[in-house]
Amino acid sequence: MAAPPKDAFRLGFVGAGNLAESITRGVIRSAVLPPASIRTTHHRAERRSLFGSFGCRILETNAQVVEDSDVVIISVKPQIVKQVLTELKPFFTKDKLIVSIAAGIKMKDIKDWSGKSRIIRVMPNTPSAVGLAASVFCTGETATKKDEERVSKLFGAIGKVWTADEKYFDAITGLSGSGPAYIYLAIEALADGGVAAGLTRDLALGLASQTVLGAAAMVNQTGKHPGQLKDEVTSPAGTTIAGIRELEKGAFRASLINAVVAATDRCRELSQS
Repeated sequence: MAAPPKDAFRLGFVGAGNLAESITRGVIRSAVLPPASIRTTHHRAERRSLFGSFGCRILETNAQVVEDSDVVIISVKPQIVKQVLTELKPFFTKDKLIVSIAAGIKMKDIKDWSGKSRIIRVMPNTPSAVGLAASVFCTGETATKKDEERVSKLFGAIGKVWTADEKYFDAITGLSGSGPAYIYLAIEALADGGVAAGLTRDLALGLASQTVLGAAAMVNQTGKHPGQLKDEVTSPAGTTIAGIRELEKGAFRASLINAVVAATDRCRELSQS
C-alpha cells in the first residue's frame, strides 16, 4: 500500500470540465493526493459518474464542495465566474485557498467577488490532457508559502510550472495559452508538405508530429538555444537551408511573433471588457 502524501489536504473543483479532469487524473497518477481527498459536483450525470469512477467524492452542490475543501479550484467558464463566486462568497472562510484557472479573470476581480485575498491565479494550457501542460501562476496578497507549494504540486502533476507577476498574464495567454493552436497549424502544414512531396497522409502526419515533439525535447533537454540547434542541422548549400530560405520568404518567424502579440492584445481587450 502506498504511503499517504506528507501534505494531505482536501481539493475541491467548482466546475468539473476537461481541465478539472486532467488535473484530477494527474494528481491521482502522481500520488499528490488520494482520490478520496478530491471532491466536486456537476449537473450532468456523465461527469459525476466519471469523477466518481476515479474514486473522488461527489457532492450535491458547489457550496458543499467549498465547505468540504481546503483548496478550491475555480474551473468554470470565465463569463460565469462572477456569478459563481458571488453565490459562494459566504462559504469562503479564511482557511480556504481559492485557485482560479479562469482565463482573463484578474485577482482583483476574484477578491472583489469572493471577499477573500487568499488567491492564486493559474494559467495552464490544453496539453494538460496528456500531462505536458505549461502552467504559470501568480499569488494573491495573503497566499502563503504552503499555498504556493500545494499549487506547484497540483499543476506539476500535469506538466511544468512557472511563476510570474500577474501583469505578464496577457502575454502568457498569447504565448502558451494560445500557442498549442499555432503548433497544431504548423504540424498540419508540415504534413501537407509531406503529402505534396509524395508521402502518404498517415506517414506525413506521423513524421510531422514526431519531429515537432523531438525538436521541443531537444530544446528542453539539451539547454541549447534554438538557433544553435537549427544551425547544427543546417549544412552549407544543403536541404535544410533551402527550406529555411522559403520560410524566411514567407515571414515565418515574424508571423509567429505577430500571432503572440495579437493574441496578447486580444486577451488584454477581453480582460478589460
